[in-house]
Amino acid sequence: MSLLIEGGHVLVEGRLLRENVFIDKGKIQQITPQRPNADQEINAKGKIVLPGLIDCHVHCREPGLTHKEDFYTASMAAAAGGVTTFFDMPNTHPPTFDIEDLEAKREMAKKSLVNYGFYFGASSNNIEQIKKARNIAAVKIYMNETTGNLLLENDTIIEEIFKHAPRIAVHAEGEQIRKAIHLAKKYKKFLYLCHISSKDEIALIKKEKTENIFCEVAPHHLFLTDSDHKKMKGLAYMKPVLKSKKDQNALWKGIEDNTVDTIGTDHAPHTLMEKKSNSPPAGVPGLETMLPLLLNAVNEKKLTLQKLSELTAANPARIFGIKNKGIIKEGYDADVVVVDLNKEYKISNDALFTKCKWSPFHGKKVKGAVDFTIVNGNLIYHHREFERIRAREVVFSG
Repeated sequence: MSLLIEGGHVLVEGRLLRENVFIDKGKIQQITPQRPNADQEINAKGKIVLPGLIDCHVHCREPGLTHKEDFYTASMAAAAGGVTTFFDMPNTHPPTFDIEDLEAKREMAKKSLVNYGFYFGASSNNIEQIKKARNIAAVKIYMNETTGNLLLENDTIIEEIFKHAPRIAVHAEGEQIRKAIHLAKKYKKFLYLCHISSKDEIALIKKEKTENIFCEVAPHHLFLTDSDHKKMKGLAYMKPVLKSKKDQNALWKGIEDNTVDTIGTDHAPHTLMEKKSNSPPAGVPGLETMLPLLLNAVNEKKLTLQKLSELTAANPARIFGIKNKGIIKEGYDADVVVVDLNKEYKISNDALFTKCKWSPFHGKKVKGAVDFTIVNGNLIYHHREFERIRAREVVFSG
């Protein structure tokens, strides 16, 4: 079915152009002032047309933890948040440590409404499985504690993984970041540093960064601080923990000077009961709130639309080698989000589609909303309604 997005301002090569976008056979066929005939039309007058977001850091919780989330509910949250592709993390039950478990996840993910990819987990004894893993975003090494028993502390094993894994992502904090960077340089490897959260870490990365070392920050570190943790207790508990205002300012500076390459949600849902317990697990949901928060930052002049799109679409596609995604261009995949930059509202738990049904940003007033989300040329989300059309696994090159 062909689709025409008409009357909007389209972000093309960093500029907003008053053009129509004609989509057919899953691809952007034309960006044109003309109005080609289409089976379906979207009136985007007064709206902004952006590339669909690519979220490089999502915990879908399937298998084993589906009382918190699953691939379908995560994909609903993603579509409602303008995310058209996400990469799933390996700390499930069981963890994604072997090829059999990876293939099982591939079957589970087929119900997703948005495109998806997978990380492969690193353990103390799965180097042979790592060598066999195909079409993965990266091998994830947990060099600091996180949800699940995935922490790796044996330096010999970590070094072996750096030798053999084609791409490496790490949960590393403080001095572990220095170690990861050292190994990436030693073995000339791709390194993706997840959810960087402090001033000192940003300074280190800025100094040591190479063309193969990439830095991600998360929305909760950009928009919350340790003072919020004091107020919200377990609802604002995550790893890395929330830091000071000075640390937060350093993250924004890192965005400005290109030390930061991507913004990823680290969507990590837990139930409210779990989060309000005496021993709350670490993590917060974020798929539905990232784009509204960033659009609000655009309205506050903290960010440009071009920079927003680079951090959440173009850079993820380039870094992980996903062809024909991340920008609006003729011949590219029709993964598109139409946003209303002027809509003001409060983020509300009641309006969320994530299975856990809460957000640390509940009650926060924002200006900027998702109106339409298009995945592979299909209108998947509009006005809180979904079309149940399955998406597909992305292909990582390189």
